[in-house]
Amino acid sequence: MRSFGLIGFPLIHSFSQKFFTEKFKREGILDCVYEKFPIPIIDELPALLKAHSDLHGLNVTIPYKEKVIAYLDNASEVVRQTGACNCIRIKEGRLSGFNTDTIGFEISLKTKLLPHHKKALILGKGGAAKAVAYTLSKIGIEFLYVVRRESHDIGTILYNQVNERIMRSHQLIINTTPIGTFPDVDAAPQILYQYITADHYLYDLVYNPPETLFLKLAGEQGAIIQNGSEMLVIQAEESWKIWNQ
Repeated sequence: MRSFGLIGFPLIHSFSQKFFTEKFKREGILDCVYEKFPIPIIDELPALLKAHSDLHGLNVTIPYKEKVIAYLDNASEVVRQTGACNCIRIKEGRLSGFNTDTIGFEISLKTKLLPHHKKALILGKGGAAKAVAYTLSKIGIEFLYVVRRESHDIGTILYNQVNERIMRSHQLIINTTPIGTFPDVDAAPQILYQYITADHYLYDLVYNPPETLFLKLAGEQGAIIQNGSEMLVIQAEESWKIWNQ
């Protein structure tokens, strides 16, 4: 039996476990199982690997996409460039890290992307945000990070610095934070929704609920909206390819 799983904390709801369990059943894959491994600190990873010697691959979610890199034996070029890893292949005890978020996000984003979407706001600056930033750079879209805490990094601003001018000039807005995820469905990133128009495209990496308050408020302004469910499916299938190389 080959074992795969997801590390992160907490793991109350897991897209990955449901997706792979259904995939294995649908495709008649009888020799594989996918489990959740909620580890409170990343330091517990070596013990987890030792206790589950049948593990062939892991997905990585909040808050370990950056911290897990220290435990890798090899990292892909994308992991090195983004500083984030969401997929690990385990072979002969060695851990190789990949980032399939970039592929999932790019393919999903392009389904509704229009030529005038030339500037973006990335809400958040964690591991998922770095995958988004990598993809935007790759396809030639300028961006600013928007964060809650004071930062002196170039290209990073605070939420209270996002004014009408910035809202109107940055017509692609991507939420990479967990704000609005079930059960906290009444929360949304604090941006100036009144300046969103039909020319805007708001993308939320959150998939549960399917329409977050972030997307609902944007939709009411006539904006193009997209949640993270398609991205998750694509990145999961890419993980499966990597594990079976």
